[in-house]
Amino acid sequence: MFRFWQQNLLRISIDKVVMHPLFEKADECARQIKGHTCAVIISHIDADGLSSAGIMCKALERDGMEYETRFLKKLDLAALEDIANLNKMTIFTDLGSTMIDQINALGMDAIVADHHQPKKIPHKHHLNPHLFGIDGANELSGSGAAYLIARKMGPNRDLADLAIVGAVGDMQDRREGRLISMNRQILEEGIDVGVLSFEIDIRLFGRQTRPIYKLLEYCVDPYIPGITGDEEGCIKFLRNLGVRLKDEDWRRWIDLHKEEKQLIVSEMMQLCLTSGIPAHKVQHLVGEVYTLLKEEKGTELRDASEYSTLLNATARYDHADVGLAVCMGDRGLVYAHARSLLAQHRQNLMEGLKLVKEQGVIALQNLQYFHAGDSIRETIVGIVAGMSASMGEINRDLPIIAFADSEEGIKVSARGTQDLIQQGLNLAVALNESAKEVGGVGGGHDIAAGATIPRGCEEEFLSILDAKIGAQLKRR
Repeated sequence: MFRFWQQNLLRISIDKVVMHPLFEKADECARQIKGHTCAVIISHIDADGLSSAGIMCKALERDGMEYETRFLKKLDLAALEDIANLNKMTIFTDLGSTMIDQINALGMDAIVADHHQPKKIPHKHHLNPHLFGIDGANELSGSGAAYLIARKMGPNRDLADLAIVGAVGDMQDRREGRLISMNRQILEEGIDVGVLSFEIDIRLFGRQTRPIYKLLEYCVDPYIPGITGDEEGCIKFLRNLGVRLKDEDWRRWIDLHKEEKQLIVSEMMQLCLTSGIPAHKVQHLVGEVYTLLKEEKGTELRDASEYSTLLNATARYDHADVGLAVCMGDRGLVYAHARSLLAQHRQNLMEGLKLVKEQGVIALQNLQYFHAGDSIRETIVGIVAGMSASMGEINRDLPIIAFADSEEGIKVSARGTQDLIQQGLNLAVALNESAKEVGGVGGGHDIAAGATIPRGCEEEFLSILDAKIGAQLKRR
């Protein structure tokens, strides 16, 4: 039933979207960049932001331009004024769309390549899919926007692999189980130039690198009783199927035969269904996966999902420079450093999930939330919130809101589901408006958004946010 082990060689048609105005805008941005000799690149501290910066840095480097980079948790007025004082052409990647009015007011010579829901304020060099009728949450990522500009600057289509890493890191393939629309076109360009391939396979993290039992143990989408977080249970499960765990070394998913893969997936699906896991969660187990053909087999960089997680493990722990160096091609000591950060990142995520499971969540009428305090790092609390949505204790009929302590106050991260989006949920709007009412700032996507609010305002913020989400769902 699930022929996930076969390479899919059929080209899936690109979604019918209006593309020409978007390409024209990318061309305008590229010409503006090429009219300068140096630039400063400002990007976000996640996998999409690092991939975006990597694409732009490589394009500038190939064009012989000098550049410097800065990575930010958020772009606020203070940061913007500091950047404006550099008096250089500024390229915002995966940032900037919510600050267009301030960028204009400061008279900045700026290119904005972003995909977050924008303020619809005119700016000559603003490339954002939402402005062209394309969904920035599912159809084009920040790295995709940067790629569209880079491909107009020169022969840079080999950078499509980084654009796909950013899109997968932003979970743009999650709703359909595959990349669609503009992301699809970028994927196909990467296939054409020989840097990417895709196939239907198990969608668990670690296909390239983890021992099979560890691959299963860290499965959180769906959260499977007796498998997720249970090393002994995973080993027993595989042994009962007659799957060898080890040859000379621990066997990884990429080491298995087709028949073994088919058997494991079929039995996992059966286990999910008999455990009462809804079918829509079970379907997440199988879908498209993306391979970077230039990277060494069996490494984190070979698989787009693992690559993106490695990038998150650098930027979200104040080492964005390490992640950028990996994007730029460093495979020596810097890459080794990135891998050590990744190991710690994985451990932190599992501890965060354990905290949520033990602490539980509090449900209001239209949302559910947990407050991690200083127990979960503010830069990963959103990832933990997203992963926790697959736990049995979490109600998928309500968006989940996570709080964590931050130097600026309280960090808020929110995650929804596609079902809720179809009912009218827009977390970017809800968090932006609610944060403003308590003296904070917020934004993002309809399905995933964030905010920073003053410490001590959590209850007031929750009350406002609960009402706004309720109004969105009721209007629908």
